[in-house]
Amino acid sequence: MGGAFDKIVDFVTTHNRIVILLMLALTGVMAVGMTDLQTQSEAGDADAFNDTEIMQKGEYIQDNYDQPGNENVTVSSVYVRDENGNALSKESLIGSLRYQQSVQENDSVSTALATDEGSVSVATIVAKRAAEDPNASLATQRETLESMDEDEVRRVVSATLSEDSSALRLLPNDYEPGTPSAESTRILFRFDQTVGGEDDDSTVAAAQKALYDEAESRDSPEYFTLGQNAFADYSEHQFTNTAELILPVALALILAVLAFSYRDLVDVIIGFTGVILSLVWMFGILGWLKVSAGMTLVIGPVLIVGLSIDFGLHVFQRYREERGEDEGIRRPMARSLRAVAVALALVTVTAAIGFLSNVTAAWPSIRNLSIGITMGVVSAFVIFVTIVPALKVSADGLLERFGIDRHKRALGRGSIVGPFLASGATLARKAAPVVIVLALVAGTAGAATWTSLDRQSFQQQTDEVAEWKQDLPGPLGWDQAAYEKRSSYVDDQYREADESQRRQSQILIEGDVTAPKALERVHESQQAARDTDVVFEQGGTAPFVSPLSVMQEAAARDDEFAELYHESDTDGDGVPDRNVEAVYDALYETAPDRAGLVIERTDGEYRSLRVIVPIDSAATFDDQADAMYDVADVADESDGVSATAVGSATINDTISFQIAENILETIVLALGAVFVVLTIIYRLATGSASLGALTVVPIVLVTALVIGGMYVLDVPLTLLTALLISLVIGLGIDYSIHISDRFAHELERGRDAYDAIRTAVTGTGGALLGSTLTSVGAFATLILHPSPQFQSFGTLVVLALLTSFVVSVFVLPSMLYVWAERIHTGPVRSEATEGPPATQD
Repeated sequence: MGGAFDKIVDFVTTHNRIVILLMLALTGVMAVGMTDLQTQSEAGDADAFNDTEIMQKGEYIQDNYDQPGNENVTVSSVYVRDENGNALSKESLIGSLRYQQSVQENDSVSTALATDEGSVSVATIVAKRAAEDPNASLATQRETLESMDEDEVRRVVSATLSEDSSALRLLPNDYEPGTPSAESTRILFRFDQTVGGEDDDSTVAAAQKALYDEAESRDSPEYFTLGQNAFADYSEHQFTNTAELILPVALALILAVLAFSYRDLVDVIIGFTGVILSLVWMFGILGWLKVSAGMTLVIGPVLIVGLSIDFGLHVFQRYREERGEDEGIRRPMARSLRAVAVALALVTVTAAIGFLSNVTAAWPSIRNLSIGITMGVVSAFVIFVTIVPALKVSADGLLERFGIDRHKRALGRGSIVGPFLASGATLARKAAPVVIVLALVAGTAGAATWTSLDRQSFQQQTDEVAEWKQDLPGPLGWDQAAYEKRSSYVDDQYREADESQRRQSQILIEGDVTAPKALERVHESQQAARDTDVVFEQGGTAPFVSPLSVMQEAAARDDEFAELYHESDTDGDGVPDRNVEAVYDALYETAPDRAGLVIERTDGEYRSLRVIVPIDSAATFDDQADAMYDVADVADESDGVSATAVGSATINDTISFQIAENILETIVLALGAVFVVLTIIYRLATGSASLGALTVVPIVLVTALVIGGMYVLDVPLTLLTALLISLVIGLGIDYSIHISDRFAHELERGRDAYDAIRTAVTGTGGALLGSTLTSVGAFATLILHPSPQFQSFGTLVVLALLTSFVVSVFVLPSMLYVWAERIHTGPVRSEATEGPPATQD
């Protein structure tokens, strides 16, 4: 490895211009690859989780029960809201008819509509009544309303919107039937999803886009939709908010810390160039390999920017240490590259192992993320051992020809930073055993909190954006999206236009379902669900769909079934307690479609029951999962009957828990692989396998301390944070390898253990300090984001960076000192590095 690096280093420092041209050409190739970058996220591999009970029960329901609603029809709602006026005024109703006329002139809308009626609104119902023609066209409806005065319209509105009117579903929950005023109404469009073929939804998508575009063109009253087009604009709005609030602060902090670390504008520019090139290479390689970027678009840049800055600081700071007062540029740059290139290579290899350990994950997005970040690490290594030092040689050579002195002092050699970093060496000499014991105790305590971490499927934003974030001046202020306010209003004021589209959970009851106790459990589960905070209610009732609700519906319509139903209910509580199987038979004869929704009959045998629970859209997934588990427990309390909560929340909870457990296995696997690699490489490079094994200990310690930090700071264990914990290995490797490699290098130069440690922590530690401050400043800005997922992301990475720095600079030196004084008995063997030892303070 050393011989190969020597040849590369000599070529880079001697033929720097050729290297720059060659690397720029390769960067152009990578830029071409970026044009083919696949940015979509991939769905998870559901088969990987089929061994879980909830997933199996979910498939069982899908296979054995009819599904509610018409799967070939999708309902789109357009809302008309006039906060300061009346959405039922003559002008507003006519405006609603104009909107319907306008959108139905669109070819996609007219083609996709599932009914001849086209659309339904309060305006159409009122106008048809006024025209005394149920088949009146939109044009006729509009002409009728235009010919009426305000009082006439109010009278027709009041007469139409009576308590038993079907039009009430088009009005908000707080509307008082019969009154001629309301804050808002909605228009319903039913689209046939089979238009253009079963697998072609482009016509419906175009129709929904037409509804959205026409709504956005109207201001007073407010027209809006909440479909995929509105959400796409909302996502873009959120991205803009993030870019304007987070990126300027992060960039300012990065530049400030780099200015402090480099204290030189040219070096800052060259270092930043390397960062940008690393990102171009990462995404270019993914483009050429046809690997979906997905999560890499979010997580990849921040990790690679931090690692790239770290690589640059090590190259530049070591060059400053190596360059003597009367030396030129090429020889000290060659020495510094030889000194750090092996360490950078080790960091690249071991970090890649840490990241690639996630290729065993069940989700393609996580597998692709591990590949993407690995490509980023490799790209950063290539960039910072080739074009970056070549640019540095060229820039310094040019400036010195103009008489500008390019000798600079390394960060760790200052009068303030130097003593701070050197304290790690002082602790090692005076109290190494104490430091080691305290660190191991802290790490053990941190690891012990793993089972106590709050586990969530994912974090949802439930609080409004803090006012101070919205009040920041200019573009920095977080602009509250209209989509959020509109969505909240609709959730509060309207039921789903199609109840089958409402958020739902299910309780599957299996066993002896023809026994009365099975229906008693159905009744008790509904009562338990009503007592939770997650069930949707309107008018004090929750629209459950269950064997009992379907029986009650059938009894209201069919006298013969009603007689059997009431005879089977001996205590009058609405739950049949005898002849249950006969009731099921009669229900299938009376209402087979509805019965098939809630009672499974296979080969004439009744095998299970289902309760469909409507969920309040404001409920978080974790609250929903907890509530449904409790409801299932109520239905699962008797012998012979078992109950399982099945829904998006419980499925997500199960999958997230399994992924979190898999991440723990991934961490152990990655640490084991890193241990083997470092042991072998240090044995070959330094003659000491134990030094490689010792270098792994800080990585384990950092991982444990990060887990403990999550517990203290109340950062939950989600899919994202579990993944980031595994990536901590890749971050922690960087710091410990640089200190251990520098320590071995200084021992090789003839220093004793203390001097070698002191040089490592003041020299290499200075680069680590600059890298830590830069990356911490960048990631800490994510805490400004209102999304709890971004906040947890930033908190976790900041924890990893700070603990990696502290452990490497203040704990690892004590371990190295004990190793050198009491364990290692022979010299560190490697080829001597050209040049004299680095000068001391």
